[in-house]
Amino acid sequence: MPIALSKLGRRWYVTVVAALLTACTVGPKYTKPTLPAAPAYSEQPPAQFTESPGWKMAQPSDATLRGDWWEMFGDPQLSALELQVPLANQTLRAADANLRQARAAVQIQRSYLRPTISTVPLVSSNHISANSPTGSLSSKGFTFGNFDLPVDLNYEIDLWGRLRRSITAAREEYQASAADRENVKLSLQSELATDYFQLHSIDAQVQILTNNVKAFQKALTLTVNRYNGGIASKEEVTQAQTQLDQTQAQLIDQAEARALFEHAIAVLIGQNPEEFKIPVTPLKLLPPVIPTGVPSQLLERRPDIAVAERRLASANEQIGIARAAFYPQLLITASGGFQSGSIVNWFTWPSRLWAVGPQLGQTLYDAGRRRAQLASVTAGYDVNVADYRQSALTAFREVEDNLASLRVLEQESAKQHEATVAAESSVQLATNRYKGGLVTYLEVITNQELALANERAEVDLIRRRMTASVLLIKALGGGWDTSKLPQS
Repeated sequence: MPIALSKLGRRWYVTVVAALLTACTVGPKYTKPTLPAAPAYSEQPPAQFTESPGWKMAQPSDATLRGDWWEMFGDPQLSALELQVPLANQTLRAADANLRQARAAVQIQRSYLRPTISTVPLVSSNHISANSPTGSLSSKGFTFGNFDLPVDLNYEIDLWGRLRRSITAAREEYQASAADRENVKLSLQSELATDYFQLHSIDAQVQILTNNVKAFQKALTLTVNRYNGGIASKEEVTQAQTQLDQTQAQLIDQAEARALFEHAIAVLIGQNPEEFKIPVTPLKLLPPVIPTGVPSQLLERRPDIAVAERRLASANEQIGIARAAFYPQLLITASGGFQSGSIVNWFTWPSRLWAVGPQLGQTLYDAGRRRAQLASVTAGYDVNVADYRQSALTAFREVEDNLASLRVLEQESAKQHEATVAAESSVQLATNRYKGGLVTYLEVITNQELALANERAEVDLIRRRMTASVLLIKALGGGWDTSKLPQS
């Protein structure tokens, strides 16, 4: 008997090895789609941004973007806030959970390459009826015990690569989740920077309005004194009062906008808005010079493009999995253990049992289900190809858009500063002429409103330039690249 079992074991061993050696993978081999990219961007960042009086340049950038890109702006408060996003933002925590879930899915798929061993021990007492159709040994029926300890083994031979492709697809989805997590983090941190600069641009607007309220208050006092002296008219006093009230209303309105941005920043860093405050600091920065690289690098630096490309690779594996369904499935099953009617001899050698053998399954007819499944996943692959290419085109456009914005806004800022200086000079001239009785107060008001509008426009242009800088960094991938994707 031992010799016969040994021969049988060798026979099954040869069968399994032969099956493994002849295993192949059906389905297409993945090749990343090619995307034409220009040798350089048509828009180039200014070599040196124009620095207006009263505004300081942000710290110069490195030759390449880094993951802590916000350090380029040289604002310690911004840097401290940005570091809190990965620690407390709830949206990012959800992305972290999705990543862990995708990693577990890889482990699940890998487990199918190994045998499954299970056991269901059974201890029971059974009584057969005396009136059973099969009869019994006594007129009172028959009672017996059953002590069963089976061990079952199931193992699928991956003849056509279905299991290996499932593992690869899960791994690529895991990488897509990792890239998606980085994309979420980049979006959140760029949103925080944008909100931060908008909040401090409001602080600058408040500073301008506050200074103008003081100036208009003095102008009102001057007009009232001139009216009391019989020099100015009541209409001029009313005009001065209206101008003061209107500017005070604009000043009050800024408080709402600032509160909204402050609340938004609080949520981004996972804090309750009512407990979070940012000190008032008028925006006094200008954008740094941002290295852009070449368009072809963008395909490896954008996490959203990596998400689309990894999901495209996973969709390619689904085609192979669907094609493997057309081929037979080979299973190796084995079972053994001990079975007895009494606990006394349950684990004795005569109580042993075993069975081993292959199972070859093949679907003969499924009403076209497998062909429909193959057509479905092939169409899904085409969808992912289009999404990948669209993501790349969108990325190229966003870089070009923000480069154009920075170029145009720099030129506009230079002209706007000249207009602001001229408007402030006009106010001084009009005020002197009014004091000399050469013009009415209406001319003073007109020039004051023009100067105020130009001052506020200059601050708003600074805000737009800082926002465009943040969006350019985001469009360039924020210093991330595909080498940071998990490989295992």
